[in-house]
Amino acid sequence: MKNRHIRKAAVLGSGVMGSRIAALLAGVGIPTYLLDIVPKELDEKDIKKGLTRESPAFRNKLAQMGIQGTIGARPPAMFVADDARLITPGNFEDHLSWLSDADWIIEGVIENLPIKKELLRKVEPFLKPDAILSTNTSGLSIEKISEDFSPDVKTRFLGTHFFNPPRHMKLLEIIPGAHTDKDILAFMARFCERRLGKSVVFAKDTPNFIANRIGTHGLAVIMSTIVEDGYTIEEADAITGPPMGKPRSATFRTADIVGLDTLVSVIRTVHDAATEEEERQQLEVPDFVEKMVENGLLGDKTKQGFYKKVKGAAGSEIHALDYNTMEYVPQRKPDLPILDELKKMDRKAGLQKLVYSEDRAGQFAWKTVKRTLLYCAARVPEIADDVVSVDRAMRWGFNWELGPFETWDAIGLRKSVERMKKEGEKIPANIENMLTAGKESFYETRNGREYYFDFARGDYVEIAEQPHTIVLSALKEKTAPVKSNAGGSLIDMGDGVACLEIHSRNNAIDPDLIQMMHDSVTEVEANFDGMVIGSQGANFCVGADLRQVYPSAINKDWKNLELVVKTLQEAVMRVKYCQRPVVAAPFRMTLGGGCEICLHTSQIVANTECYMGQVELGVGLIPGAGGNKELFFRATDWLPEELPPIAGGGKPDLTPLVAGVFQNIAMARVSTSAQEARQLGYLMPHDRIVMNYDHLLHQAKKAVLALAEAEYTPPRRRDEIRVPGRTGRAVLDVFVYLMKEAAYITEHDVLIAKKLAHVLTGADVDHNTLVSEEYLLDIEREAFLSLCGEEKTQARMKHMLDTNKPLRN
Repeated sequence: MKNRHIRKAAVLGSGVMGSRIAALLAGVGIPTYLLDIVPKELDEKDIKKGLTRESPAFRNKLAQMGIQGTIGARPPAMFVADDARLITPGNFEDHLSWLSDADWIIEGVIENLPIKKELLRKVEPFLKPDAILSTNTSGLSIEKISEDFSPDVKTRFLGTHFFNPPRHMKLLEIIPGAHTDKDILAFMARFCERRLGKSVVFAKDTPNFIANRIGTHGLAVIMSTIVEDGYTIEEADAITGPPMGKPRSATFRTADIVGLDTLVSVIRTVHDAATEEEERQQLEVPDFVEKMVENGLLGDKTKQGFYKKVKGAAGSEIHALDYNTMEYVPQRKPDLPILDELKKMDRKAGLQKLVYSEDRAGQFAWKTVKRTLLYCAARVPEIADDVVSVDRAMRWGFNWELGPFETWDAIGLRKSVERMKKEGEKIPANIENMLTAGKESFYETRNGREYYFDFARGDYVEIAEQPHTIVLSALKEKTAPVKSNAGGSLIDMGDGVACLEIHSRNNAIDPDLIQMMHDSVTEVEANFDGMVIGSQGANFCVGADLRQVYPSAINKDWKNLELVVKTLQEAVMRVKYCQRPVVAAPFRMTLGGGCEICLHTSQIVANTECYMGQVELGVGLIPGAGGNKELFFRATDWLPEELPPIAGGGKPDLTPLVAGVFQNIAMARVSTSAQEARQLGYLMPHDRIVMNYDHLLHQAKKAVLALAEAEYTPPRRRDEIRVPGRTGRAVLDVFVYLMKEAAYITEHDVLIAKKLAHVLTGADVDHNTLVSEEYLLDIEREAFLSLCGEEKTQARMKHMLDTNKPLRN
């Protein structure tokens, strides 16, 4: 295989997808050209700026607007705003020659075959001999797009279908053309997985590929079913969201986000290409949806779709479309009692209960699931060679908890097929053959290894292990945890490395997890070379479990509360001074105490989607597990003890640096990425960032082994820490005063902020006093406990427990 690399890229088309693909590329350090058409006419703003049709600012305007749109996008398209500096705006008329520098050119213009072909015809002469060319089409034929290319370019052309938003959605469908070089396909899959953090599925060159093919069919089925059986928009969304393992936005809220015109266009693409009448009928768009498109009820982009925000006397409220009258009505709470029961069940058991229930919710769920499962079975091997690819595409591209074949396993393959037959459904031959052979499920686990049923072979085939992926549940199936309780487990990862897996309720810090931290350090120091602290739950760790703190505070059980806080402080200190290296592997929400655990480790290996910060102020508290001192160290440790005489001599002033830490904690700043966490001082230069979440534990394990190989020694305990004292606190108090005068904070915020300033500056001591770590932990614990005694702090904690939202009182 040729030693390929991608050091520079170009994106053609600066719309929502194009600009955000460019942002992703820039975010991983790849300089990227972003090109678009030249605007047709000068507008009033252009004229006021004195621009002409020849001005670069006018000619590159659309691309520049695309870049600007990514900077303020929600969710964030860029990891940090500085990434924009790596994107160079241009246009198709003046700058196609730039493409001769690019190793990868991605076409991402409007979904119109003639327009794509015409642009790529102009692009082809500028491609360098080894450049890779791809299209980001969401469903057009790769073969038709490339039919006029030279034979050489056809070998370097493929489909790379990103999902929106590209930074956040895992799935990348790679679609080979008939002539695409296999080495290029392998390179692109490896590059996109490791460098861009994508999870790759290979799709066949069929209309809408895999995820959009299945997803749009599912949407069409649900839209048809509500009309056929008289369900409301709200009922359908209540059923097809979390109860069926789908996102909270469910069906119609998702449609509003994506845009109804876009979805209808995608559905029509498959409908028009379908060769079977049954498939065409299932993909018919209901009349009321056609009317919505005609009337501009397209969703968020037109501020009205299936839902509409309406201003009323009590403020804004959401109304839903009554498709019978085409009028918006106040949202009606669905009367579907079974949905409350499902909240207490695990997903697979709940799904089975739902689809076999005879109530209104169950009938809807069964009808729509049945149609989707039969459709998916009939599409293999048309759209993909195996059920694994289909399931992964739907989990990674549509955020389903279970793919369609995993869903079929959950509800019981034979049981469901028997019911389908009774209802007169035609069962695909591959399913009939499977059941005839006595195969009752699509997936099996044997000795910790996963197998899937391969229709072509008529037997189970092992799912290839990914060398860069560690699955903790699979490790626990092979070998029992070394230690375990309700809060966490110590798992042998092999090669002398253990993993402390956090699996407490909501991945919050509770007494069980604290005890497991103590036990794990003891075990690792005795029997392992190092440890990873990680999780594969929804988040790394959301901080302390307020259900443990609030009762003690409200009952004034200060002795117990102090014991809990002190035990946690001791646990993180044991992690910090462990004789073996300890590496944290945070991802997604890493808040409060979760952040503090990370700050005490030898090294952090963070997923790029790591939202880290000290958020305790939102519940009326300050960090209580050493986070204050660790952020203080991160901000000040790089300073010399003494300034050189040429710079005036003396000890450098710590106050400006401590003020930055104070501001981050007092404003509860949470990073929107691991890269921003580094800018905020939560990550150090030696900490690492991993793009692909699935590779996180593997890379953390490698970091442990590297530290162990380098004869790791723990840091020296610190007992001469210079603090700003009263002088520094006076500066921070001025900042608090100004925040209060500007009405940015409440009186209770002032109290909390002053407690924080007291801790960060070393309490009531002189400027440049030397103190120990234990002293800093003591004053932190004292401040934390005193705030727990405040009624307004208790009110904040209760409000958070009751509503999961912060209270500003």
